[in-house]
Amino acid sequence: MSVAETPPVRPARRSPPPVIRITDIAAERLREILADAEPGTAVRVGIENGGCAGMSYKLDFTTDVAPLDSVVEDKGVKVVVDSKAVLFLIGTEMDFKTDKVSSQFVFNNPNQTSSCGCGESVAITPAAADAS
Repeated sequence: MSVAETPPVRPARRSPPPVIRITDIAAERLREILADAEPGTAVRVGIENGGCAGMSYKLDFTTDVAPLDSVVEDKGVKVVVDSKAVLFLIGTEMDFKTDKVSSQFVFNNPNQTSSCGCGESVAITPAAADAS
């Protein structure tokens, strides 16, 4: 085959970045929580309607992964992102914060447009479909 007949070389296909990133502190806390759970249990992250700002983050335990869910495995933990929440969570960092009166998972979400005063609910705009 001559040089002119050589098929073009396609660049390697890169896998998309994870829907969410998990900080070291959040991963540590997730490992602590999941240590007492059944083998194969993961944390499911989702979004639900409600609260004064319109939406809130939801965390549950799960052993099921639906076909359209996104799975993030990082730092020794498995997080399942509900398929209905993916576009709302693209680019989000999951962190864990402790202060004088509370400790909780927090989401640093570039798609979040506002939050309520109590910090329990947020307004989120979906990311563009090609952002993943």
